[in-house]
Amino acid sequence: MTKKEKIKHSLLARMPKDAINQFLSKDKTPVSVLLMSLLVGILAGLVGTYFELAVHFISETRTEWLKSEISHTVPLWLAAFLISGFLAFIGYFLVHRFAPEAAGSGIPEIEGAMDGIRPVRWWRVLPVKFFGGMGALGSGMVLGREGPTVQMGGAIGRMITDIFRIKNDDTKHSLLASGAAGGLAAAFNAPLAGIMFVVEEMRPQFRYSLISIKAVIIASISANIVFRMIKGQDAVITMPQYAPPELPALFLFLLLGVLFGIFGVIFNRLVTFSQDMFTKIHKHIRSRYLLTGTLIGGTFGLLLLYVPELTAGGIWLIPHITNGDYGAGFLLLLFLGRILTTLVCFGSGAPGGIFAPMLALGTLFGYAFGLIARSIYPELDIDAGMFAIAGMGALFAATVRAPITGILLVIEMTNNYYLILPLITTCLGAVIFAQMLGGQPIYSQLLRRSLKNTKLRQEDLPDQQ
Repeated sequence: MTKKEKIKHSLLARMPKDAINQFLSKDKTPVSVLLMSLLVGILAGLVGTYFELAVHFISETRTEWLKSEISHTVPLWLAAFLISGFLAFIGYFLVHRFAPEAAGSGIPEIEGAMDGIRPVRWWRVLPVKFFGGMGALGSGMVLGREGPTVQMGGAIGRMITDIFRIKNDDTKHSLLASGAAGGLAAAFNAPLAGIMFVVEEMRPQFRYSLISIKAVIIASISANIVFRMIKGQDAVITMPQYAPPELPALFLFLLLGVLFGIFGVIFNRLVTFSQDMFTKIHKHIRSRYLLTGTLIGGTFGLLLLYVPELTAGGIWLIPHITNGDYGAGFLLLLFLGRILTTLVCFGSGAPGGIFAPMLALGTLFGYAFGLIARSIYPELDIDAGMFAIAGMGALFAATVRAPITGILLVIEMTNNYYLILPLITTCLGAVIFAQMLGGQPIYSQLLRRSLKNTKLRQEDLPDQQ
């Protein structure tokens, strides 16, 4: 071996070691932060997964009681009203009595905490959101579990920093964001969407750094692993797998995005309007608040018997839609009906999210649009289910204003990776038109409203004890 070859061989032998040492010397991430983010993700995964199982258990138990026991004693409609009303009462009572910040989705509260303008009382939020959410969602109201799991995940992140007495603000912020990402990953079996939700939707509050990104990724992955160990690795939504549409059909997806961009702006304003209307009704007075919530819950108990398509979060409804169980006319009527029920349930301040109801709305309108488009353009050989999936992402993008998160969320939930191009096209059209119309992201609107009403709520609560 020549001298030149020996030098080259020596350099090649040292390269891996030198590269590792160089990486380690530049990477100043404390191992403790990564370990704590792992712990946050595991706990968020456990809480989020068992929250879903608990809600499912309550819903199934309520149905079994109605069928086998209670219906023999009292009329079925009365039993349904009373059971759902009682479950809803539990949710509303826990929120109003112990943790008003647990009302609604909870995501704006986490965003406010990341911005340093909202406290995280995890010792109250965790039990209230878990058991209150069980009651509200178990009653059949049109609410989703993703908002509660994001808030509970964020609360777990703050709990860990308090337990370990972390003083560094950046570390506390990173673990709070990590918990939120883990919560979403566990809610929808969507680790990429959990990461991107924090990075994209919470971009005004999220402090970008190598440490925070690592922590969010670790928490999201670990939470999702916990979910899959308990629930399995199947996609959350079971639906057909679609081939990519023909390229000439992409203009239809863009048109669908435009329509959702317009609707997204209107929908966001309707959400805050409904919240204001309910505030005028109950005026933060506990007796009025509980009576209103109980009546709403009881009403949805009746709807569960006679029009179940108008109840619950709507994830269960999506496979029925995409399998072609309904015609375009009925889908559009159901779309309008679920807009109303979503506004009633979410606007009332029940502890539940709005992700799942929005996904159901996007599916309803998207599939109806697909049926109409197929009848107009039969030569394109399109499947209406493609537009249902695109509609899910488009409404999310238009309302939350996080298109990449919407794309990843829908792909991970449905396992339809071949629809990436039409999804991007639809979400892009939705976001552009929502911005052109001056719409604001829904969680930013909700956070501003929460901050505005906090002082009034604090003044009213002591008089109601």
